[in-house]
Amino acid sequence: MKGKIVLITGATSGIGKQTAQGLAKLGATVVIITRDEQRGEQTRQELIQTTKNTNIDVLFCDLASFASIRDCCREFLTKYHELHVLINNAGIVDYHRRESKDGIENTFAVNYLAPFLMTDLLLDVLKKSAPARIINLTSGLHSGPIHFNDLEFKHGFSGMKVYGHSKLAIILFTRLLAEKLKGTGVTVNCVNPGMSATNLGRDAGWFSEKFFKLLAKEPSIGAQTPIYLASAPEIETITGEYFEKKSVKKTKTETYDMSTAKKLWDISKKYVGV
Repeated sequence: MKGKIVLITGATSGIGKQTAQGLAKLGATVVIITRDEQRGEQTRQELIQTTKNTNIDVLFCDLASFASIRDCCREFLTKYHELHVLINNAGIVDYHRRESKDGIENTFAVNYLAPFLMTDLLLDVLKKSAPARIINLTSGLHSGPIHFNDLEFKHGFSGMKVYGHSKLAIILFTRLLAEKLKGTGVTVNCVNPGMSATNLGRDAGWFSEKFFKLLAKEPSIGAQTPIYLASAPEIETITGEYFEKKSVKKTKTETYDMSTAKKLWDISKKYVGV
Protein backbone atom coordinates (compact mmCIF):
# COMPACT_ATOMS: atom_id res chain seq x y z
CA MET A 1 0.00 0.00 0.00
CA LYS A 2 3.01 2.32 -0.16
CA GLY A 3 2.16 5.34 -2.25
CA LYS A 4 -1.58 4.75 -1.80
CA ILE A 5 -3.86 7.29 -0.11
CA VAL A 6 -6.75 5.96 1.99
CA LEU A 7 -9.61 8.03 3.40
CA ILE A 8 -11.66 6.38 6.14
CA THR A 9 -14.61 7.61 8.19
CA GLY A 10 -15.24 6.60 11.79
CA ALA A 11 -11.62 5.67 12.42
CA THR A 12 -11.12 6.82 16.02
CA SER A 13 -12.49 3.59 17.49
CA GLY A 14 -13.68 0.07 16.73
CA ILE A 15 -13.40 -1.47 13.27
CA GLY A 16 -12.48 1.83 11.65
CA LYS A 17 -9.50 2.35 13.91
CA GLN A 18 -8.29 -1.22 13.41
CA THR A 19 -8.70 -0.85 9.64
CA ALA A 20 -6.71 2.38 9.68
CA GLN A 21 -4.00 0.70 11.73
CA GLY A 22 -3.80 -2.30 9.42
CA LEU A 23 -3.51 -0.18 6.29
CA ALA A 24 -0.96 2.13 7.93
CA LYS A 25 1.15 -0.93 8.74
CA LEU A 26 1.05 -1.81 5.05
CA GLY A 27 2.54 1.60 4.27
CA ALA A 28 -0.52 3.55 3.11
CA THR A 29 -1.03 7.24 3.73
CA VAL A 30 -4.13 7.13 5.93
CA VAL A 31 -6.48 10.09 6.37
CA ILE A 32 -8.98 9.57 9.17
CA ILE A 33 -12.19 11.54 9.52
CA THR A 34 -13.56 12.43 12.94
CA ARG A 35 -16.16 14.74 14.48
CA ASP A 36 -14.01 15.12 17.63
CA GLU A 37 -10.79 16.91 16.71
CA GLN A 38 -9.04 16.19 20.01
CA ARG A 39 -9.86 12.49 19.81
CA GLY A 40 -8.79 12.48 16.18
CA GLU A 41 -5.38 13.90 17.05
CA GLN A 42 -4.99 11.36 19.87
CA THR A 43 -5.82 8.57 17.43
CA ARG A 44 -3.34 9.95 14.90
CA GLN A 45 -0.53 9.97 17.45
CA GLU A 46 -1.44 6.48 18.61
CA LEU A 47 -1.47 5.12 15.05
CA ILE A 48 1.91 6.71 14.32
CA GLN A 49 3.32 5.12 17.47
CA THR A 50 1.90 1.63 16.82
CA THR A 51 2.59 1.47 13.08
CA LYS A 52 5.78 3.58 12.79
CA ASN A 53 4.07 5.23 9.82
CA THR A 54 4.11 9.03 10.04
CA ASN A 55 1.82 9.47 7.03
CA ILE A 56 -1.33 9.69 9.14
CA ASP A 57 -3.61 12.71 8.79
CA VAL A 58 -6.89 13.71 10.43
CA LEU A 59 -9.76 15.81 9.08
CA PHE A 60 -12.82 17.09 10.91
CA CYS A 61 -16.27 16.14 9.67
CA ASP A 62 -19.70 15.87 11.23
CA LEU A 63 -21.41 13.23 9.10
CA ALA A 64 -24.79 14.45 10.34
CA SER A 65 -24.26 17.68 8.37
CA PHE A 66 -24.13 17.95 4.59
CA ALA A 67 -22.31 21.29 4.91
CA SER A 68 -19.64 19.70 7.08
CA ILE A 69 -19.21 16.82 4.60
CA ARG A 70 -18.76 19.31 1.77
CA ASP A 71 -16.21 21.30 3.81
CA CYS A 72 -14.30 18.12 4.68
CA CYS A 73 -14.12 16.93 1.07
CA ARG A 74 -13.05 20.39 -0.05
CA GLU A 75 -10.24 20.35 2.54
CA PHE A 76 -9.17 16.87 1.48
CA LEU A 77 -9.01 17.88 -2.18
CA THR A 78 -6.97 20.94 -1.28
CA LYS A 79 -4.38 18.82 0.52
CA TYR A 80 -4.39 15.72 -1.68
CA HIS A 81 -4.59 15.23 -5.43
CA GLU A 82 -5.04 11.46 -5.34
CA LEU A 83 -7.35 9.03 -3.54
CA HIS A 84 -6.93 5.30 -4.02
CA VAL A 85 -9.26 3.91 -1.35
CA LEU A 86 -12.39 5.46 0.18
CA ILE A 87 -13.78 3.50 3.13
CA ASN A 88 -17.25 4.57 4.27
CA ASN A 89 -16.96 2.91 7.67
CA ALA A 90 -18.79 5.17 10.14
CA GLY A 91 -22.17 4.03 11.37
CA ILE A 92 -24.63 4.63 14.20
CA VAL A 93 -27.69 3.13 15.85
CA ASP A 94 -30.16 5.57 17.39
CA TYR A 95 -32.61 3.91 19.78
CA HIS A 96 -34.75 7.03 19.90
CA ARG A 97 -35.66 9.03 16.84
CA ARG A 98 -33.70 12.22 16.34
CA GLU A 99 -32.77 14.38 13.39
CA SER A 100 -29.51 15.41 11.75
CA LYS A 101 -28.30 18.98 11.35
CA ASP A 102 -30.28 19.03 8.09
CA GLY A 103 -33.52 17.92 9.75
CA ILE A 104 -33.35 14.33 8.42
CA GLU A 105 -33.78 11.19 10.53
CA ASN A 106 -30.29 10.72 11.91
CA THR A 107 -29.58 7.04 11.18
CA PHE A 108 -30.65 7.38 7.55
CA ALA A 109 -28.60 10.58 7.27
CA VAL A 110 -25.36 9.28 8.81
CA ASN A 111 -25.39 5.63 7.70
CA TYR A 112 -26.59 6.18 4.15
CA LEU A 113 -26.88 9.77 2.91
CA ALA A 114 -23.46 10.77 4.31
CA PRO A 115 -21.54 8.09 2.36
CA PHE A 116 -23.73 8.77 -0.69
CA LEU A 117 -22.72 12.45 -0.66
CA MET A 118 -19.08 11.92 0.31
CA THR A 119 -18.62 9.35 -2.43
CA ASP A 120 -20.18 11.68 -5.00
CA LEU A 121 -17.90 14.55 -3.98
CA LEU A 122 -14.78 12.37 -4.25
CA LEU A 123 -15.62 10.42 -7.39
CA ASP A 124 -13.60 12.63 -9.73
CA VAL A 125 -10.38 12.24 -7.74
CA LEU A 126 -10.99 8.50 -7.40
CA LYS A 127 -11.36 8.20 -11.17
CA LYS A 128 -8.18 10.23 -11.74
CA SER A 129 -6.34 7.95 -9.28
CA ALA A 130 -7.58 4.69 -10.83
CA PRO A 131 -7.21 1.87 -10.12
CA ALA A 132 -9.13 2.92 -7.03
CA ARG A 133 -11.57 1.30 -4.62
CA ILE A 134 -14.64 2.27 -2.62
CA ILE A 135 -15.59 0.12 0.35
CA ASN A 136 -18.93 0.55 2.09
CA LEU A 137 -19.60 -1.07 5.44
CA THR A 138 -22.98 -2.68 5.78
CA SER A 139 -24.42 -5.33 8.10
CA GLY A 140 -25.88 -8.80 8.10
CA LEU A 141 -28.87 -7.12 9.73
CA HIS A 142 -29.80 -5.35 6.50
CA SER A 143 -33.54 -5.62 5.98
CA GLY A 144 -36.20 -4.29 3.69
CA PRO A 145 -38.07 -3.33 1.73
CA ILE A 146 -37.08 0.30 1.26
CA HIS A 147 -39.82 2.38 2.89
CA PHE A 148 -40.34 4.95 0.15
CA ASN A 149 -43.55 6.16 1.77
CA ASP A 150 -41.68 6.95 5.00
CA LEU A 151 -37.89 6.88 4.47
CA GLU A 152 -37.29 8.75 7.71
CA PHE A 153 -39.56 6.55 9.86
CA LYS A 154 -41.68 9.38 11.18
CA HIS A 155 -44.11 6.61 12.09
CA GLY A 156 -43.26 3.27 13.71
CA PHE A 157 -39.66 4.13 14.59
CA SER A 158 -37.53 1.25 15.87
CA GLY A 159 -33.77 1.66 16.32
CA MET A 160 -32.71 -1.70 14.89
CA LYS A 161 -35.34 -1.63 12.13
CA VAL A 162 -34.11 1.77 10.97
CA TYR A 163 -30.50 0.59 11.21
CA GLY A 164 -31.24 -2.46 9.04
CA HIS A 165 -33.08 -0.24 6.56
CA SER A 166 -30.05 2.07 6.25
CA LYS A 167 -27.75 -0.91 5.66
CA LEU A 168 -30.04 -2.26 2.93
CA ALA A 169 -29.83 1.17 1.29
CA ILE A 170 -26.01 0.94 1.37
CA ILE A 171 -26.05 -2.39 -0.47
CA LEU A 172 -28.42 -1.08 -3.15
CA PHE A 173 -26.22 2.02 -3.51
CA THR A 174 -23.12 -0.17 -3.86
CA ARG A 175 -24.62 -2.37 -6.57
CA LEU A 176 -25.92 0.53 -8.67
CA LEU A 177 -22.74 2.59 -8.27
CA ALA A 178 -20.72 -0.41 -9.46
CA GLU A 179 -22.78 -0.40 -12.68
CA LYS A 180 -22.28 3.32 -13.14
CA LEU A 181 -18.50 3.04 -12.63
CA LYS A 182 -17.83 0.23 -15.11
CA GLY A 183 -14.87 1.08 -17.29
CA THR A 184 -13.53 3.80 -14.98
CA GLY A 185 -11.04 1.67 -13.03
CA VAL A 186 -12.92 2.39 -9.79
CA THR A 187 -14.51 -0.56 -8.01
CA VAL A 188 -17.05 -0.48 -5.20
CA ASN A 189 -17.92 -3.30 -2.82
CA CYS A 190 -19.64 -3.58 0.52
CA VAL A 191 -18.64 -5.63 3.52
CA ASN A 192 -20.38 -7.12 6.51
CA PRO A 193 -17.68 -7.16 9.20
CA GLY A 194 -19.78 -9.27 11.55
CA MET A 195 -20.78 -8.42 15.08
CA SER A 196 -17.85 -6.61 16.67
CA ALA A 197 -17.32 -5.16 20.13
CA THR A 198 -17.57 -1.51 19.13
CA ASN A 199 -19.38 1.57 20.47
CA LEU A 200 -22.35 0.90 18.19
CA GLY A 201 -24.58 -0.36 20.99
CA ARG A 202 -23.58 2.22 23.57
CA ASP A 203 -27.06 3.78 23.73
CA ALA A 204 -28.98 0.51 23.87
CA GLY A 205 -29.16 0.34 27.64
CA TRP A 206 -26.84 -1.36 30.13
CA PHE A 207 -28.07 -4.93 29.69
CA SER A 208 -28.27 -4.83 25.88
CA GLU A 209 -24.84 -3.24 25.60
CA LYS A 210 -23.24 -5.87 27.85
CA PHE A 211 -25.04 -8.70 26.03
CA PHE A 212 -23.98 -7.28 22.66
CA LYS A 213 -20.32 -7.10 23.69
CA LEU A 214 -20.46 -10.60 25.16
CA LEU A 215 -21.44 -12.05 21.77
CA ALA A 216 -19.28 -9.74 19.68
CA LYS A 217 -15.79 -10.36 18.35
CA GLU A 218 -12.81 -8.07 18.71
CA PRO A 219 -12.80 -5.12 16.26
CA SER A 220 -9.47 -6.37 14.86
CA ILE A 221 -11.34 -9.43 13.53
CA GLY A 222 -14.06 -7.26 12.00
CA ALA A 223 -11.39 -5.15 10.30
CA GLN A 224 -9.77 -8.05 8.46
CA THR A 225 -12.14 -8.01 5.49
CA PRO A 226 -12.10 -4.21 4.97
CA ILE A 227 -8.28 -4.34 5.04
CA TYR A 228 -8.36 -7.19 2.54
CA LEU A 229 -10.74 -5.33 0.21
CA ALA A 230 -8.55 -2.22 0.36
CA SER A 231 -5.25 -3.95 -0.31
CA ALA A 232 -5.52 -7.39 -1.95
CA PRO A 233 -4.35 -7.41 -5.60
CA GLU A 234 -6.88 -10.11 -6.54
CA ILE A 235 -9.78 -7.79 -5.59
CA GLU A 236 -8.77 -5.05 -8.01
CA THR A 237 -11.35 -5.90 -10.69
CA ILE A 238 -14.17 -7.25 -8.48
CA THR A 239 -17.04 -4.81 -8.08
CA GLY A 240 -20.64 -4.61 -6.92
CA GLU A 241 -20.30 -7.47 -4.45
CA TYR A 242 -21.07 -8.15 -0.78
CA PHE A 243 -18.23 -9.64 1.25
CA GLU A 244 -18.09 -11.57 4.52
CA LYS A 245 -14.88 -13.11 5.86
CA LYS A 246 -12.98 -12.18 2.69
CA SER A 247 -15.46 -14.00 0.45
CA VAL A 248 -18.33 -12.93 -1.80
CA LYS A 249 -21.68 -13.90 -0.29
CA LYS A 250 -25.25 -13.85 -1.53
CA THR A 251 -27.61 -11.41 0.13
CA LYS A 252 -31.36 -11.06 0.49
CA THR A 253 -33.44 -10.86 -2.69
CA GLU A 254 -34.31 -7.18 -2.22
CA THR A 255 -30.61 -6.21 -2.42
CA TYR A 256 -30.56 -7.09 -6.15
CA ASP A 257 -33.59 -4.99 -7.14
CA MET A 258 -32.07 -2.39 -9.44
CA SER A 259 -35.35 -0.57 -10.05
CA THR A 260 -35.52 0.08 -6.30
CA ALA A 261 -31.85 1.07 -6.31
CA LYS A 262 -32.43 3.61 -9.09
CA LYS A 263 -35.48 5.08 -7.38
CA LEU A 264 -33.55 5.41 -4.12
CA TRP A 265 -30.60 6.97 -5.97
CA ASP A 266 -32.78 9.68 -7.50
CA ILE A 267 -34.38 10.49 -4.13
CA SER A 268 -30.95 10.55 -2.47
CA LYS A 269 -29.65 13.09 -4.99
CA LYS A 270 -32.49 15.41 -4.04
CA TYR A 271 -31.79 14.91 -0.33
CA VAL A 272 -28.11 15.82 -0.57
CA GLY A 273 -28.42 18.39 -3.35
CA VAL A 274 -26.29 16.91 -6.14
